[in-house]
Amino acid sequence: MAGKTTRQCLSWVLLSLLAINLALTAGCAGKPATARYSASSVGSSCYAKALPTAGEGGLAWGSTLSMARQKSLDNCIRYAGRSGGTPNTCQVVLSECKH
Repeated sequence: MAGKTTRQCLSWVLLSLLAINLALTAGCAGKPATARYSASSVGSSCYAKALPTAGEGGLAWGSTLSMARQKSLDNCIRYAGRSGGTPNTCQVVLSECKH
């Protein structure tokens, strides 16, 4: 008789944990996704985008326009090389500072 009570108690505990887990998961499901790189751009007011003729380009933020341009070129070279593109053709196509 004691074994049956223990099993019932264990099943209630497991069901309760499952219900709590589902409630917490459902609560987080409605939140919008945030970009992974948003924290790195806090305080940076300038951005630049560089693109190669083939492959992936690079977008970067910086505190000055020249810093953003250099970072975007570095990112373009890195990403174009990884994506099978042409890293030696990277050029900054857009750069500006927010006011």
